Amino acid sequence: MTRTAQTYAYLRPSAVRSTAEGRSLGLETSGGSTPAGGEAHPRFFRGFLTHPQAAAAGLLCVADVAAARYYQPLPPFSLDPVVTGNGDRLRFESFSGCCGVYARLDMLGDALDGDDIGHGTTNVDVNIPLRDALTRVGAADPLRLEVGPDELTVTTFDGPVVEKKVPLPGRWLRGFAETQVVASGFDLRAELPAAEAVRFLRSLPRPGAHRGASRGARWVVPAGRSLRATTRPVPGAVCLPGPERLTALTRVLRHATGLRIHGPAVTAGSGPVAGAWEIGLPGMRLTLTLSPDAARGFSGEGGVLDALASDESAEDADLVSVLLAWDPAVDIADLAAQSGLTPRRVRAALTRLGTAGRIGYDTAEAAYFHRELPYDTGRAERDNPRLRAARALVEAGAVRLDGALATVTVDDHIHRVRSAGGRLSCTCRWWAEYRGGRGPCKHALAVRIARRTAAPRTAGTVQDPALTPDGATR
Repeated sequence: MTRTAQTYAYLRPSAVRSTAEGRSLGLETSGGSTPAGGEAHPRFFRGFLTHPQAAAAGLLCVADVAAARYYQPLPPFSLDPVVTGNGDRLRFESFSGCCGVYARLDMLGDALDGDDIGHGTTNVDVNIPLRDALTRVGAADPLRLEVGPDELTVTTFDGPVVEKKVPLPGRWLRGFAETQVVASGFDLRAELPAAEAVRFLRSLPRPGAHRGASRGARWVVPAGRSLRATTRPVPGAVCLPGPERLTALTRVLRHATGLRIHGPAVTAGSGPVAGAWEIGLPGMRLTLTLSPDAARGFSGEGGVLDALASDESAEDADLVSVLLAWDPAVDIADLAAQSGLTPRRVRAALTRLGTAGRIGYDTAEAAYFHRELPYDTGRAERDNPRLRAARALVEAGAVRLDGALATVTVDDHIHRVRSAGGRLSCTCRWWAEYRGGRGPCKHALAVRIARRTAAPRTAGTVQDPALTPDGATR
């Protein structure tokens, strides 16, 4: 695992403070991107929370996930949540340390009463004293929210800068990249009213004392206004892998207005799949997206590999990136019209931008959104072991193309890669285990790279039907 040090620098700790106007929740910011460029301490909002207790509980849930490891706990450290201002809402995001749970709290316009909402992305300080203060926020307590320091604080502050330095796994960035690809394949599968949602979520198991994660996946099917357990996947079923990973939602159940579950279509033979569990709150949405298994992080899903392997998508991503405008919902048709690209190529470009953390996906609105994390696309490509291995195979001349069939030689092993029905299959152990469910193996990926390289200069070459990665970028 590649690790680097991520340093957050804040003017002062985030805190709930008493002011002349009442109590104020001050969320301090560190190193953000805005339409005006990079800022050390950007400011996104100042005003009142219309539902302070529900908002406090939602923020605590996002912080809980950032501090959690649902599989093989490691020494404790917590990544500070990311906040994005999209002009009409604030989005707070975090990832669990094991990369298997993604959390997002969307504070919509109805939840915020105050100044205009800014545009940009930054980290916010969430410390232990702040968490303790948020648990004491009452339902009737007026609470002002300030995201970022005011100008007076910036110009007069002469105290020491508060710094946090945490180890940042390379797979954390890949997890952000993969979730937007996985979630873009979800549809709404079930919807429960508040009472049934609370009943169902309270019935789920708690994390065990031994490993903190159960094995296997549960399946449920919609039954009227509730959910019914089933022993196996059937059409219309919803997968619930590692159900104890939804424990963080218990913080907000008293404020819940309903539950919506998003996931891919399944059949009787389907294996465990990812899913998004969205709790409605007054003026807000809180979503937890779970990987297909508690022992399986999003960082290894492989959904972005096709886009990373394509030189075309790299050029398209450069073009599309200058057209993004911190939109809360990215309009594919509008980007296609502005860029002159097809919608398919726009989606592939967005997938590639997602590898730098610049694109997320909102299942509630079935739309991409723009954010800016402080990473570059090249890093995700360099850190991806399958992509590195595939490029090395191509450079070593290990790939031989023969129409729809290709041969990849690795040491003294020969693997056959076949194209059929718009997808590639391989004779390797990876394919036998996952059947393409975690993206292409390194051999199939090498074949795709080799065909893309050969196609422009070789007349009559049989093109790989899977060259256009619609399935990975829909």
